[in-house]
Amino acid sequence: MDITFIITIFLIGFIGSYVSGMLGIGGSIINYPMLLFIPPIFGLAAFSAHDVTGISAVQVLFASIGGIWSYRKSGHLNKTLILYMGISVLIGSVVGSFGSQSMSENGVNIVYGILALIAAVMMFIPKKGIDDIPVDQVTFNKWLAAILALIVGLGAGIVGAGGGFLLVPIMLIVLRIPTRVTIASSLAITFISSIGATAGKISTGQVDFYPALIMVVASLIASPLGAMAGKKMNVKVLQVILALLILATAVKTWAGIMS
Repeated sequence: MDITFIITIFLIGFIGSYVSGMLGIGGSIINYPMLLFIPPIFGLAAFSAHDVTGISAVQVLFASIGGIWSYRKSGHLNKTLILYMGISVLIGSVVGSFGSQSMSENGVNIVYGILALIAAVMMFIPKKGIDDIPVDQVTFNKWLAAILALIVGLGAGIVGAGGGFLLVPIMLIVLRIPTRVTIASSLAITFISSIGATAGKISTGQVDFYPALIMVVASLIASPLGAMAGKKMNVKVLQVILALLILATAVKTWAGIMS
């Protein structure tokens, strides 16, 4: 590995993890397309889709740890929500990560593109009144949350993500969880999901450990910084940033699939 490769991968991991901590999305929504498209621009070897899913799974695991640490005393971690969605998303991510081994690279990209497109559409649906709900009065349909998390986990396991980029709009739109509770709790759920995804990717030989290690270092530095920034930002601004980010990623991914 030369210095250009190390710096490139570190910056990709840093940017993805910073946004992960800020928005509670795990970081794969950014890292997946960046790992696919940026290295070849600098004349570096291109990663395969399977390589990217493996690296992303490891990165998301450590990025979510950093984000959770920053939110541990905030009062925004909803333990019931984390329990119901966490267990379901873990089961789904294990099954999805093992199943991805037999999928074609284009198939993996298509799954990712579909998830990003669904998340983008959901983020532009109006979210009125959810942030007026006091943190100690948050309620939700537990079994609906569990079923949706299982479905997200299957897709997330395939693409090496924690699923946070789809969990966040589901929690905001369907379950009507306040934004800051969503961001903090999503990081915890994403962490649980990424345990299953990472285990599956490693056991099926889909992880390139050297770039993954660089991403881990970047994650542990950047994710807590992003979480601190997110706590200070207006919730509407956070929602807009996430919506635009997911939309841009969905467009870029589908452009690559269709070309």
